[in-house]
Amino acid sequence: MTRKLTLIAPLAVLTALAGQAMAQDAAIDINGDGMYSFPELQAVMPEMTEDDFTLLDTSGDGLLDADEIAVATEAGLLPA
Repeated sequence: MTRKLTLIAPLAVLTALAGQAMAQDAAIDINGDGMYSFPELQAVMPEMTEDDFTLLDTSGDGLLDADEIAVATEAGLLPA
């Protein structure tokens, strides 16, 4: 039983990570890096300002990662 659990746990983690990466909308994530940049978002949401984007970019790296996208989508700030 322990051997099965040892093999299943990493698979579950990989599946969860793949699901997050795939959650991004290809119509927004033009370069396919799994993150949204300000220009990518502004192309589909012209009303998006740099200030709006900065508020969503909690890590301050200039990109919205899967977690930031999920939070913004759940809050209704980004399209689902």
